[in-house]
Amino acid sequence: MPVTCTLNSEAINALDLSAIQALIEQLLKESDITCSEQQLQFQIDYELEPGDPRELPEIPEIRLWFIRLDSRYPWIPFLLDWKSGELVRYAAMLVPHQFSTQDGIQFNPEALEIFVMHKVFVLTDWLRSRGLESRSRLKAMAQMFGYDLEDDLFDLLSRS
Repeated sequence: MPVTCTLNSEAINALDLSAIQALIEQLLKESDITCSEQQLQFQIDYELEPGDPRELPEIPEIRLWFIRLDSRYPWIPFLLDWKSGELVRYAAMLVPHQFSTQDGIQFNPEALEIFVMHKVFVLTDWLRSRGLESRSRLKAMAQMFGYDLEDDLFDLLSRS
């Protein structure tokens, strides 16, 4: 069952992570963390001037809040609800991109590759520390962004 973190303008402008901290602490208390896998959604209520055409990931204050979140919880993609688009929206907060009316979001390819690989490395270690299998999860995450990861990469990581 999805869990929603509601963010308002005040929390975003103050870089206040308290709402998400409380949710994450609650989710991590679960005896089985996999029950919280892909359950987290964000409801962002950020006040814009009338007629402001920007998408949420184009607003610097919102992006900064997500950068702070990512620095505190770099493994948060494990919790995000991928099916509802939270993983891609999360990436849009952190990775340079363009919006196209015809093609949708277009990530900077090099920046996206760095983001995906960083998350693979972080999540590999985080999942391993919890005794959880990571290979299939991380392959699925990478595929969300158009990357196919080879087993050789995971074999290499398992040796380190």
